[in-house]
Amino acid sequence: MRSVMRNWTWPWQDRHRRLVPIKAITFALALLPALVLAVEWQTVGLGAEPVKAAVHIAGLWTIRILLMALAVTPARSAFNWAEIMLVRRMIGVTALGYGLLHFCLFVALQGFSPVQVATEIVSRWYLAVGFVALLGLVALGVTSTNGWMRRLGKNWKRLHRLAYVIGALGLLHYFMQSKANISEAVFTAGLFVWLMLWRLLAAGWRNRAVALLGLALGSGVITAMLEAGWYAVATRVPAWRVWDANFQIAYGLRPGAWVAVATLAVGALSLAWLRVRPPPRRSGGARPLRRIQPADQPSA
Repeated sequence: MRSVMRNWTWPWQDRHRRLVPIKAITFALALLPALVLAVEWQTVGLGAEPVKAAVHIAGLWTIRILLMALAVTPARSAFNWAEIMLVRRMIGVTALGYGLLHFCLFVALQGFSPVQVATEIVSRWYLAVGFVALLGLVALGVTSTNGWMRRLGKNWKRLHRLAYVIGALGLLHYFMQSKANISEAVFTAGLFVWLMLWRLLAAGWRNRAVALLGLALGSGVITAMLEAGWYAVATRVPAWRVWDANFQIAYGLRPGAWVAVATLAVGALSLAWLRVRPPPRRSGGARPLRRIQPADQPSA
């Protein structure tokens, strides 16, 4: 017990118990959605079915924070921001926390009846998909520690690539439980597409203007195709009508266009930042990313 207490550090500290600002800020932001949810529930209320509304809100934050975790590696490259790797594990565990909150609220909605919960999950596809995604998050959360990294060795990285599959399953769950308006789900899926396509780029192309332009436009087009395809399959609305809506600018931008705009903005900011603060050159001429100290190296 004493050895455990000796090695204990707070989430905002490094292993030498020094305050790490980026960890402290991330920890505070991680708690903020839950705090806002609790305050709103107790003050203004969450409508006629507050538990159901809370289930939905917790689920939204689960998928949002999971995408934030997947965005850490691109952010490190795009902004030469090595320190952000210090909070990747914290963000991932936060996604798990909101996923568990989402599930616990769902259990409460079913009257805390294990039989009713199991029946609902087995009988509804979107719940089964979401439950599988949650189990995946639990597996990644349990194995995110330094001890599990040592035990699994090279297999640790293979296991944690399941985050991509979990993200896709979480988005599918999001789509399936959405009603008539799936715009936010489509936009979120578009950002996920961008994050996955970015990982397919060769390392030398990830900070080139032409690659970022193509990535943004390609992600926007794929997002528009996903939206049209989903409506065609789920609601029988002709895909061409949904696709054509992308060109009716007078009625507002569709999710695909917003994905293109958002990712173009990120690319432009990245290029501007790297021009102002370029990575240090090696003697051979290559420009590596700034590295963080081994003592602070993240394990997830």
